[in-house]
Amino acid sequence: MSRSAHPAGPRHADVLPEGHYTAPPTDLNALDSKVWAQTVTRTTDGVVSVGGIDVKKLAEEFGTPAYFIDEADFRARARAWRTAFGEDADVFYAGKAFLSRAVVRWLHEEGLNLDVCSGGELTTALSAGMPADRIAFHGNNKSTEEITEAISRGVGRIVLDSFQEIVRVAHIAQSLGRRQRVQIRVTVGVEAHTHEFIATAHEDQKFGIGLADGQAAEAVRRALALDGLELIGIHSHIGSQIFDMAGFEVAARRVVKLLAEIRDEHGVELPEIDLGGGLGIAYTSEDDPSEPHEIAKALNEIVTRECESAKLRTPRISVEPGRAIVGPTAFTLYEVGTIKPLDGLRTYVSVDGGMSDNIRTALYDAEYTVALVSRVSDAEPMLVRVVGKHCESGDIVVRDAFLPADLAPGDLIAVPATGAYCRSMASNYNHALRPPVVAVRDGEARVIVRRETEEDLLRLDVG
Repeated sequence: MSRSAHPAGPRHADVLPEGHYTAPPTDLNALDSKVWAQTVTRTTDGVVSVGGIDVKKLAEEFGTPAYFIDEADFRARARAWRTAFGEDADVFYAGKAFLSRAVVRWLHEEGLNLDVCSGGELTTALSAGMPADRIAFHGNNKSTEEITEAISRGVGRIVLDSFQEIVRVAHIAQSLGRRQRVQIRVTVGVEAHTHEFIATAHEDQKFGIGLADGQAAEAVRRALALDGLELIGIHSHIGSQIFDMAGFEVAARRVVKLLAEIRDEHGVELPEIDLGGGLGIAYTSEDDPSEPHEIAKALNEIVTRECESAKLRTPRISVEPGRAIVGPTAFTLYEVGTIKPLDGLRTYVSVDGGMSDNIRTALYDAEYTVALVSRVSDAEPMLVRVVGKHCESGDIVVRDAFLPADLAPGDLIAVPATGAYCRSMASNYNHALRPPVVAVRDGEARVIVRRETEEDLLRLDVG
C-alpha cells in the first residue's frame, strides 16, 4: 500500500474480493512492531504482554472488552512530536482522538498543547490542570455558552469557522472586557487522499471559510476590524489518516498566498499558521506512516520555501497530531464467544464487544488487524471476520484477517491501533456498557476511565 492510500480502502462485498489477500501471514504469532504499542511483546509462555503485564492477568483484573494503553509509548510519541518541531513551533494534541484527565496530565508534563472542540473537552482539560493559554478551541458551531467559558477562562486561541462566529466571538470578548486571540479556518480546496467522511478541506463540507471564492479574505478583513479580536493566524486542515505530504504542500502554498495578500492589503503579517493534523498511523502491516521528524522537516521546508517566494517572514507553525500520538499506543482486548465457519467464504468470530467500542469499521470501512494473544498456535491460518454481539449485520470489528484454525471460545484476541477515536466514539448501542481504559506502565496497571455499569445507564434514565 502506498502512502497515498487510505487504510480504510474500498468497501468489501460479502465475498472476499479476488486478490485481496495473496497469502496469509507466514507467522500468525508474530507481532508487527509498526502496528503494536512499543512495550507489547510475547512472553516465554506465548502470552502477549504490555507494560510488563500479560493479557490474561489484565483480563482477569479488568475484564473484557477493554482498552489498554501503553503509557510509556504515549509519552514517547508525544516527546517525539515535541522534539521534532522544536521550540519555534507548537504541537497541539487533538483531544477528539481520545481525551481523559490522565491524558491531559501526560500532555502537560511532556510539553504539548491541546486543542478541544466542545465544552466537555474544555472542562476535562481545565479540570486536569492544562493551562488555558495552551488550549485551542475548534468547532464549526460553538455555542454562546462555550465561547463565553473559553474566553472567560483565557484559552490561548479560538479558531473561527464562519462569519457568524467572527461577530459572536468578538461581541462576547468585548462584553467580557477581553481581546481574544483567534485564527480563521480556511478551506483550501485540497482533496486529501482519505475517506470522504474525514476529508475536510474540499469546498463542499461543513468546516471552514472558502479560500477560492474570496470568502476567507473577507473574513480576515472583518476580523481585523473588530476590537474584540486579535487575529494571529490562519488555520488549515485537509483531512485525517493521510500518508501523502503532497496535500500539505498545496495547502501551505495557498495559505501563504493568503498571508501575502493580507500583508499587501492590510499591511499586516500574521505571525502563525496552523496546518492541522490528520497524519496517518499503521493499522495494518501494509501501512507506511512517516516519523514525526520526517513530517516536521517536510512541513518546515514547505512553509519556508513558500514564504521566501512570497517575501514573507516565516510564521510560527502549529500542528495537531492526535491519532498519530494515541492511536498506536492502545489495543482492545476481547474474549472469543462463538465461531461460525461459512463454507467457501470465511469464519465468523464473535467477540464480547463490537461496534459500540469500535464504530470505525462500520463508519469508515476502516481496516484493522487482529491477533490471538492468550497463547501461541501452530495451527493453519483461517480467514476470519471478527464481529461483535450487537443486533446489526454491520457490526464488524475486523473485516478480513487470519487467525489460527484452532481458535476456540474463551481465547483472548486483541485488535491493535485502537487508541484513537474508538473510546471517543463509543456508544451504548443495545445498552452496551462502554469499556474501561486502562493505562499500563512498568508492571503496573490502573484504570483511567472506568467501565460503565448498568447503574450508570439507569442513572441517566429518569423514568
